[in-house]
Amino acid sequence: MKTSLYQRLALTLCATFMVMASLLVAWSNSLVQQSKYQAEQKLHVNLAEHLAHDNPLLQDGVYDKAALENLFHTLMLLGPSFEFYFLDTQGNILTYSADPAKIKRKSVSLIPLKKLIDKPQQVPVFGDDPRDINNKKIFSASPVYQGELLQGYLYIIIGGEIYDSIFSQVQSDKDLQKYGAFVVAGLFLFLLVLLAVFRYFTRPVRELATQMQALKAVKFDQTKVELKQWGSESSQNIDSNEVHFLGATFNDMVVQINQQFSLLTENDRIRRELLAHLSHDLRTPLATMQGYIEILAIKGDNLSSIEKQDYLATVQRNVSQLKRLIDQIFELAHLENGQVTVNLETFPIGELLHDILAKFTLKAAEKNIALTLQPQPCQFIVYSDIAKLERIMTNLLENAIRHTDNGGDIVMTVTQLSTQVKVSVTDNGSGISKEDIAYIFDARYRASNAIEDSTQHAGLGLAISQKLSQVINSELMVKSELGNGSSFSLSLPMLP
Repeated sequence: MKTSLYQRLALTLCATFMVMASLLVAWSNSLVQQSKYQAEQKLHVNLAEHLAHDNPLLQDGVYDKAALENLFHTLMLLGPSFEFYFLDTQGNILTYSADPAKIKRKSVSLIPLKKLIDKPQQVPVFGDDPRDINNKKIFSASPVYQGELLQGYLYIIIGGEIYDSIFSQVQSDKDLQKYGAFVVAGLFLFLLVLLAVFRYFTRPVRELATQMQALKAVKFDQTKVELKQWGSESSQNIDSNEVHFLGATFNDMVVQINQQFSLLTENDRIRRELLAHLSHDLRTPLATMQGYIEILAIKGDNLSSIEKQDYLATVQRNVSQLKRLIDQIFELAHLENGQVTVNLETFPIGELLHDILAKFTLKAAEKNIALTLQPQPCQFIVYSDIAKLERIMTNLLENAIRHTDNGGDIVMTVTQLSTQVKVSVTDNGSGISKEDIAYIFDARYRASNAIEDSTQHAGLGLAISQKLSQVINSELMVKSELGNGSSFSLSLPMLP
């Protein structure tokens, strides 16, 4: 049977409480009884000595059994809680005032009597009870002499049979029983209060365990379980309560795990789509090359030299396209794995941009696109990785030419900020819609208005550019409006 934390604590508390209460009652009763014995024996320790000295029968040491019994009887009437016995020097009981049937012992041990007579301060001392073979009681004792001759001992039991009988009657009194019942009820109420306190403090633990079980049942899917709000919104209040702190931390952990799981799922979906697109892109040039090579192999002798050159040129273009695609895949894989070395250096940004513009002059001229750099001249000195920056700007410029119509304009702008310069590539091409702009840096993402031209590209340029900008501690930004062009920019540290 499964038991909760509260049930285990309650059972432990009840068992401990009962044991402690029993020990406490037993200890207090023993202490009270011992104190009573000590006080009563100390109070009457000299009683036997006074009687032995003051009573003529005992003072003279004259042994008169009938007179002594009569004396004991009189004394017991005056003090019913006492019992009087006269012992010989061996401890044998010689005289007493009682029904002989009640006397169970014929003698008592003299050792406790001599101990009390020698050291009356060390009380309580218990001697044999003549009326109970197994019982011992406190007493008072004194030797009785005849001249110098010891005749015996006066042995007085303190709290005799009559006293025990009356004390038992008092203990069975109803008022006393009511008092005991109140004490027991008070202890039971105290136990209930402790159980209620335990339940109050263990309730958050039980709620936390219930929430964990619910999450486990739905495989820790946060969307299927409403997480409990632990404590108030104040972090200080949560920190001061350990259970609330555990609950809040558990909630944060569940949220973070779910976010990471969602991200992993999304990344896996993107990876599958990327593999599907790349497989298609790799298969297309391979299929083209295979077809032309088969034609050359089968009909080579029947083809003219012009046809052969045309077919070989087509194969060569597809080989170049395939190589470029594979290079970009490797480049993106290296960037995502962090296997990139950064070589920072100072260089004039204007010279780099002029060289990049020069590479695309002919390509832009084919579409009658105007390429310009502003300002002229550009004298800014930056501190960055020149090779990676060239790769970024090349991708951006190539992308801008692809998406700019004939007769359009592309401007590379360098703007000075406080301690940085911002490099921008702005075109007046097709632009990007608001729905697509959040995904354009995803590998192989194609916008709804993507240009399908004769120029072969892998669609990884913007993803590679964003990764490279992160490598050189910058961030590639984009502003675009559908039909009105786009502007990509990044900032670089500038040397004064």
